[in-house]
Amino acid sequence: MSTLKIFGLVLIGLGLLGFAMPFFTTHENKEIASVGDVKLQANEEETYTIPPVLAGGVLIVGVILVGAGLFKRA
Repeated sequence: MSTLKIFGLVLIGLGLLGFAMPFFTTHENKEIASVGDVKLQANEEETYTIPPVLAGGVLIVGVILVGAGLFKRA
C-alpha cells in the first residue's frame, strides 16, 4: 500500500470524524493562588467546534490522495 493511499485514508477518517463529532470539549485545572500548603484551583472547560467546510475539505483531499495512489499504481 502506497504512502499516498495511507495518508488519504487517514484524512478520510478525520473528515468523517469531523462530521460525526462537530465539537469537542477540553478540561484544564489551573492554579489560581497558592499560600503555603493551601492551593486554590479552578477547572476551566472550553468547547471547540469543527466547521463543516473544514471537515468536508479534509474528506475531499483524502479521496483525491487515495485516487492518486490508485492511479499511480496502475
